[in-house]
Amino acid sequence: MAMPGADCQISAERLQRVLQPIGEASGLPNAAYTSVEHFRYERDAVIARTWAGLAFTDTIPERPFAQPLDFMGLPLLITRDREGELRVFHNVCSHRGMKLVAEPTEVPALICCRYHCWSYTPGGELKRTPHIGGVDRHTTPGFDSSRHGLKAVRSAEFMGMLFVNLSGEAPAFEQYIAPLRSRAGALMGEGGWSGLRAGVDHAHLSLEVRCNWKLAVENYCEAYHLPWVHPGLNSYSRLEDHHCFLDAEGFSGQQSLAYRLSEAAGTKLPRLSEWPAERMHVAEYPSLYPNVLLGFHADHAFAVILTPLEVGLTREEMRIFYVGEGASTETYGNCRAATLAAWRGVFAEDIFAVEGMQQGRASPGYEGGVFSPVMDQPSHHFHRWMAARLLG
Repeated sequence: MAMPGADCQISAERLQRVLQPIGEASGLPNAAYTSVEHFRYERDAVIARTWAGLAFTDTIPERPFAQPLDFMGLPLLITRDREGELRVFHNVCSHRGMKLVAEPTEVPALICCRYHCWSYTPGGELKRTPHIGGVDRHTTPGFDSSRHGLKAVRSAEFMGMLFVNLSGEAPAFEQYIAPLRSRAGALMGEGGWSGLRAGVDHAHLSLEVRCNWKLAVENYCEAYHLPWVHPGLNSYSRLEDHHCFLDAEGFSGQQSLAYRLSEAAGTKLPRLSEWPAERMHVAEYPSLYPNVLLGFHADHAFAVILTPLEVGLTREEMRIFYVGEGASTETYGNCRAATLAAWRGVFAEDIFAVEGMQQGRASPGYEGGVFSPVMDQPSHHFHRWMAARLLG
């Protein structure tokens, strides 16, 4: 892989400064947040080579369906077949490169290209090539349809999310997710994952924030800003009750030892039966690199996918997961509403901060800043993760 050069505006020497010990390090320079060229390079050199959150699976109806979406300029296509299996493909016809699906659509039989009507199954197989050998000749000698199906993108599902590895070169998804599963599982227990249910209501939140996606990660994984940005949250989950944690490779975040939303909001949701009783007020907030934010509590969990729309524009899409089927009943409707309202308030409070940091990246008076050796450990960990991959 080529080293970042002038076209990406970040030299190897500059990236090495990010890798220094936290007390000596400088953060990523402004170009990492403002350069369109770097944005594209980052997609191919970093995000494409690992597993990235693409979409929540509940956005794809439970029937044969094709859902187009754009990911950092790449046209992709999610399909669901009759057996319910989800797949991801490059959204392009194998014939002349036409974008295959322009709008979400039912797939009664085949996915048909609007240009020359080449048609594919939801599993990506090329099934029809009308007139390929001349009028009314739908086959031609030497053409093997099995070699010209849709180009698949490696994908995996976890916690209601669809992840993709665009390059096809990342380790197996289970290897990627194992450290996070292990850490969260220590709180939730073996049955915790199966106990979580996506909420039927009071469970969705979507925001568009005018900042580079990395600023949303950096802000989320540290608690340093709580007293000034989140006074309400800080009243029941105080800064002094938070501690940082760092995974060797794939995530970092903060743990609260005094999370009491249920008491502050007057909610009483069903709780995970295996969550340790002595840790009922513990909550954890990992940033799963590159673009997924997670929250784990005794009575609910949440996931946020950060979709980089432009170099300075990010969509934050959240789902809240409650415990067991009973938590989705009318009995707990007010509790779900209060939980969603609390998190909507927290994420809304962050907007001025991440947008202000994005605006500040236009100033030559700032070129990466410094880190608190104690409070900024997760943010520096993420900067190091990015810099190491940009260096190859």
